[in-house]
Amino acid sequence: MADLIREVVAQKLQRGIKDPRLGSHVTITDTRVTGDLREATVFYTVYGDDEERKAAAAGLESAKGILRSEVGRAAGVKFTPTLAFVMDALPDTARTIEDLLDKARQSDAKVREASAGATYAGDADPYRKPEDDETDDTAE
Repeated sequence: MADLIREVVAQKLQRGIKDPRLGSHVTITDTRVTGDLREATVFYTVYGDDEERKAAAAGLESAKGILRSEVGRAAGVKFTPTLAFVMDALPDTARTIEDLLDKARQSDAKVREASAGATYAGDADPYRKPEDDETDDTAE
């Protein structure tokens, strides 16, 4: 049911609704339906600034009834789920993670550059080897 809702809402937004606030920059990313099929949460993203996001949220809210009737027509169930539209935070989270990974890569590169000409303070291999243990036992 969630997949059907996602497809119907996405198609209707692309072709059927003439609201300029819901241009091609709104993407339906996921849909979740409660176990009793009474409520559906539709996650979406908007490519643009905060004004475009607010406008898209208002446009989706105003088109909620039309979209619900389209879902009911396509699903053919006794009760059509109510639709709730929620802005998907996934792109923002992914952008934050990418920024953190870039910082880590830059930090690693700085450490690599700083250690390029470095030498060991002691021996290159400070760990004992089995032949070292034998010589230590005979010396006692």
